[in-house]
Amino acid sequence: MARVFTQAEAKQLGLPGRKALEIVSGARGARGVTLRLAEIPVPQPGETPRSPHQHYDFEECIYVLSGTGTTHADSGEFPIKPGDTLLVPAGEKHVTRNTGNEPLLLLCFFPVADITKGTREPGVSSGACCNS
Repeated sequence: MARVFTQAEAKQLGLPGRKALEIVSGARGARGVTLRLAEIPVPQPGETPRSPHQHYDFEECIYVLSGTGTTHADSGEFPIKPGDTLLVPAGEKHVTRNTGNEPLLLLCFFPVADITKGTREPGVSSGACCNS
């Protein structure tokens, strides 16, 4: 049965260096997808950038809604802007950083219902893990 998920219903995640809302996942009834909205703030002077993370068994697809940034991955650095989509292969370490003067807003899609299994991010418990 089709269903509408509102942003107000989304689960707020306690992830370092960004705000993240889990809109759709196995915990919300999905059988094979996770969709998250991530907001990466403008970096502050002296702030330590967060470390890369990786998804061992599945890809991540990142769509840029607003702001500008760079995704640092094993395969290179990828500048991103509104309307861009970045596909990160399974197993590739990556982190997205804001390079602009406004928050960087990303829609992150994963082809699994629970991304906590198969994801590793330093400093994050496995139950809360990851995106962008």
